[in-house]
Amino acid sequence: MNQKRLYNFCKAFLLGSFLAEAGGFEPPVQLPVRQFSKLVVSATHPHFRWIFKHFFPEMRCKDMLIFLNIQSFFKIFLEKKIVLLWPILIFNCLLTKMRVKKFSKKSISLILLGVLLLIAGGAGFWAYRLLYASDFHISHTVYVYVDQQKDFDDLCRQLIDSAGCERIRDFRFLAGQLKYPENMKTGRYAVEPGMDHLTLVNHLRRGQQAAVRVTFNNIRFKEDLAARFDEQLMLSKEDILELINDSAYTASLGFTPETISALFIPNTYEFYWNVSPENLIRRMKREFDSFWTDARKAKAKEIGLTPVEVAVLASIVEEETAAAEEYPVVAGLYINRLHRGIPLQADPTVKFAMGDFSLQRILFVHLETDSPYNTYKYAGLPPGPLRMPSVRGLEGVLNYTRHNYLYMCAKEDFSGRHNFASTLAEHNRNADRYRAELNRRRIR
Repeated sequence: MNQKRLYNFCKAFLLGSFLAEAGGFEPPVQLPVRQFSKLVVSATHPHFRWIFKHFFPEMRCKDMLIFLNIQSFFKIFLEKKIVLLWPILIFNCLLTKMRVKKFSKKSISLILLGVLLLIAGGAGFWAYRLLYASDFHISHTVYVYVDQQKDFDDLCRQLIDSAGCERIRDFRFLAGQLKYPENMKTGRYAVEPGMDHLTLVNHLRRGQQAAVRVTFNNIRFKEDLAARFDEQLMLSKEDILELINDSAYTASLGFTPETISALFIPNTYEFYWNVSPENLIRRMKREFDSFWTDARKAKAKEIGLTPVEVAVLASIVEEETAAAEEYPVVAGLYINRLHRGIPLQADPTVKFAMGDFSLQRILFVHLETDSPYNTYKYAGLPPGPLRMPSVRGLEGVLNYTRHNYLYMCAKEDFSGRHNFASTLAEHNRNADRYRAELNRRRIR
């Protein structure tokens, strides 16, 4: 191969192979060659000069050779993200010298080897950048979500907005090659600082989620609990309510729609974001069974209560006093009444029956409310919990204080604590002081 043939071969090979943009671009006019998204332009194409003049004004083309200075090269590479453009600068120098200098076979072999090494190096750089280079500019772990719609475009928007992804076209390309958009899995996925595209796509493809820590406490109504789950998980509150209000379903768990609140023991639990309502409730049943050990069941049996009845009584205790240290004392009072067949006459049950926990003063008209939850009219425990009692409330019942109290009245200092009494006369004196303070404060 003589010098001229070698020169023409290298020029055509070089300029026809190395001109490519990272994500591709489309020309403003239709060219009778391949799409620019996978650009391969012949150095002899009639549009070749126009293309360089239009897209790369920093460069000039003369006699099919490209000239650019170092400053222009870095501007093109960094701002326009041209992949594999840098070898053009090197080979341009070589090809220019080939006009005036003869090369030995050894030199020709070294040049061709250099071409291949640069191609391999450029391809390796592109592959590393696509697969392993970090692209998420975040200082802490963030999360992206895939819901039932499985919208790949929405996921990409989350990666840009929440995870600071700058090369979203690279992510799209890699995900497409691995056929992820057609096989998306719902879930909540972690994007960590320094994470690369390949790791994230693999997590997404495998459904390798990050668990959600769900905390609930101080919940009164089933609707409030369902709303709490709705806020933190993919499921809807309607789906939860449909299950826990279904008599047949709750019976299969050993509850009724009225007692199902006892199933949910307030705490912090980890769930996958896309957990189904059925699996969530099955998980809560396992937690319920785990809490009610043989030792706790034995204590409940000694009192004469079932685990569900302990939860009902604990809910009354927690509504009755704001002071947790009073739980065992209040529980002992109500247990004394239950054992003696005396109606509980608990004010919180009247508030629950009326659906109004804001009542500050229970009047005689309120006591006439006809409801099985009104323990002034109906003896024994109400049909179900007034709230979802805490572990401390449950333990307060199981480990109640032994005493002779049968009566209690809120203290007149409105501290949330109570005066306890063993006799009605003593209780009436306590009640008179409390009512006098209500009147003084004009609380109706």
